[in-house]
Amino acid sequence: MPEDLVLRTARNLSHEVGLTAVSPGTGAMLRLLAAAGSARAVVEIGTGIGVSGLWLLRGMRPEGVLTTIDVESEHQRIARRIFTEAGIPPGRTRIITGRALDVLPRLADGAYDLVFVDADATEFAVCVEAALRLLRQGGVLAVHGALADGRVVDPSARDVRTLTIRETLKALRESDDWVPALLPLGAGLLTAVKC
Repeated sequence: MPEDLVLRTARNLSHEVGLTAVSPGTGAMLRLLAAAGSARAVVEIGTGIGVSGLWLLRGMRPEGVLTTIDVESEHQRIARRIFTEAGIPPGRTRIITGRALDVLPRLADGAYDLVFVDADATEFAVCVEAALRLLRQGGVLAVHGALADGRVVDPSARDVRTLTIRETLKALRESDDWVPALLPLGAGLLTAVKC
């Protein structure tokens, strides 16, 4: 599905402020995951300028609410404008400024259909742990950047970011709590369904 003018504008704004938005393919998959699960309640960790949030909102049920968390209030201000330009009513978004690690403990257990993580890779493990608590049974976790720019398959790559991603992938693969799959879309989309 090609991106419309609002998504292209958001993508350009992301580039201007130095952020890398999800690829159109990853966005389409987020939309599909939200639609397949008839998502009413979604948590997004990393608002950015609103590209991924817009994809998620377009897949969610019409009454669904996106809770999006980011430390950058200026980015969230732009995202709010993007959501408005896309015709998303203000009541469908809950934009929280703060560190995800501080905000996530305040969210309700088992209340969410989908958790999307687009955060610093060194926080992946903590975000996955939080997602296990936040998601209902059958809820979906999606983690952006899971291929670490191809480094995750390079055994010589030993930096903290790559090691953290590898450990997160291994933990999900070996856990009885998840049914995972790594999709080679964009920067890599780790997906998992909570058992």
